[in-house]
Amino acid sequence: MIKSMTGFGRAEASDQDRKITIEVKAVNHRYLDVNMKMPKKLCMFESAIRTVLKEYVERGKVDIFITYEDFTESTVSVKYNREVAAAYVKYLNEISKDFSLDNDLKATTLSRYPEVLTLEEQEVDEDKLWEYVEKALRSALEKFVETRVKEGENLKNDIILKLDNMLSNVSFIEDRAPEIIKEYHERLVSKVSDYLSDSTIDEARILTEVTLFTDKICVDEEIVRLKSHIQATKDALIAGGSLGRKLDFIAQEMNREANTILSKANDLKTSNQAIELKTDIEKIREQIQNIE
Repeated sequence: MIKSMTGFGRAEASDQDRKITIEVKAVNHRYLDVNMKMPKKLCMFESAIRTVLKEYVERGKVDIFITYEDFTESTVSVKYNREVAAAYVKYLNEISKDFSLDNDLKATTLSRYPEVLTLEEQEVDEDKLWEYVEKALRSALEKFVETRVKEGENLKNDIILKLDNMLSNVSFIEDRAPEIIKEYHERLVSKVSDYLSDSTIDEARILTEVTLFTDKICVDEEIVRLKSHIQATKDALIAGGSLGRKLDFIAQEMNREANTILSKANDLKTSNQAIELKTDIEKIREQIQNIE
């Protein structure tokens, strides 16, 4: 199974008290790069979220967006700090006595003094909250992986088509080589005949020149390696798995062989096919950049 590095997944988990929505999206990246945006209340789960994510993703720039809605009537409670209030009353009475001032203290006034009444957030059941986060996260990641697999299958099919086209070009170059040598031999004999119309042609010398020319344009090794690389790429695509880096390396090797064939080409038709090879290889390399 081939997976693309681009994908998207969205899911939510909810009950009468809360709703958690998670969106996951990714694009290609050399390594696994994760960015999260979530409410402060859920930041304690960041490490756990990353651990779960690694079960589904190996490479890519992944963005995770989490929203949290609390439907409970109140998530905070009012706390009365009696000791603090008593201290205020004690010292206000002392101030009134020391300076002969009226003490018109009222409960409503005292309640406004710092720390007399405070708001405390109710304790959260972390295990229960994580159950909802994990449920939504895994559901979103499963949908996310589905889109990656679907796109990966399209990439695989497209690359295989290009590899088949490369094989056709390689076969043409392989079949064309003997014709090039034959044509060179005929041209050489023709030119020598024009200059030595009354003399006997030294066939041994002609054969020596043809042999030197053959060695110069010989691409047998390059063709063998190219065929091997093409088959290795096909086999890897069919086997599946996380192989983006491996395929990128093979594509570099194929490009090297194509460059050598083009540099040795002494024939327009061969040059054109070598250029076609390089074009397909470059297209394949672009596609491989999107494979996990």
